[in-house]
Amino acid sequence: MSEDLTTERSEDRRSNTRELVDKLLEERAKMLILYCRAAGLDADPPSDSVAKTVQEFCQLLVDYIAAGHFTLYERIVNGDERRQRVADVANDIYPDIAATTGAALDFNDNYEHPEKVTDDEQLAEDLSVLGEQLASRIELEDKLIKLLR
Repeated sequence: MSEDLTTERSEDRRSNTRELVDKLLEERAKMLILYCRAAGLDADPPSDSVAKTVQEFCQLLVDYIAAGHFTLYERIVNGDERRQRVADVANDIYPDIAATTGAALDFNDNYEHPEKVTDDEQLAEDLSVLGEQLASRIELEDKLIKLLR
């Protein structure tokens, strides 16, 4: 019986991990779509004002950061990951992930309110810098996701 219980718990952990990864990827996709709209990279820009698009992007950006930080990374950092290779890679990349989290939260603090979106040139520059940070984060996350799957 205990072997069945161990197998069941292991399957539950794997299922939970898959759900966490899927949630992270879903949030990432939504965030990237609005990033492209906010940065003017979308071929069919929305009719909403730039400020509203940036505000929506900020919300999705925070949701995406939270999906990773408060679910996937927290679980690994807390020692709940049993696969040593996954834990090792997570510990190696976590400082860089944390740096990108800081950059994303700083962007959010600067632009979460529509009235803060007043300088198009500064916004474009800030989005460019954030885009580089997000690209780095996605690359790091994908290394971890590959191991988790």
